[in-house]
Amino acid sequence: MAIGYLLVMGYLAVGLRMQRRQAVRPARVVGRRGWPGLVRRVVGTAVGGYVLLMVVVVGYYQGVSHLDGDLVTSAFTGAATLVGISLPVFFVVSWVVVRRRYGKAASRRAGRRL
Repeated sequence: MAIGYLLVMGYLAVGLRMQRRQAVRPARVVGRRGWPGLVRRVVGTAVGGYVLLMVVVVGYYQGVSHLDGDLVTSAFTGAATLVGISLPVFFVVSWVVVRRRYGKAASRRAGRRL
């Protein structure tokens, strides 16, 4: 359990460090812009989260508790259903955040021109 905790905290620390580095650099979107870039980022985040969750579930049920495969199958289908339900909400919220960020950046540039 301690190893799992350390792995999660390490992953979060790496993410925070990457986010701080990007804040120092000039504002620029990595990868594609527009709808294709947003869809790619949202789907990539959802798939990455699902895969990480399944690694934890399988690791726990097979490595620690030694339970049967029916519970793992249920975890796979239940998590897939959860991703299917939450992905549209996550997409809309991500779109709103990106739009607000670009709106603030545009207003700052317009303010500097004056």
